[in-house]
Amino acid sequence: MQFHIENMTCGGCARHVTQAIRTLDPNAQVEADTVTQKVTVDTTATREEVEKVLAADGYPAKAA
Repeated sequence: MQFHIENMTCGGCARHVTQAIRTLDPNAQVEADTVTQKVTVDTTATREEVEKVLAADGYPAKAA
């Protein structure tokens, strides 16, 4: 699944996003691109769970 995260602008943001997703699924594969502000996630978590954890961490995401 892919998400657009408007306020993911640096490497630190990308690390926070990755860590947040991995609280749901420690084995999640996360690719974060700060230039396009897109995150590609391969996880067992649902889209809703990922969106919720990202919003709680200060990185609201929209499906891309």
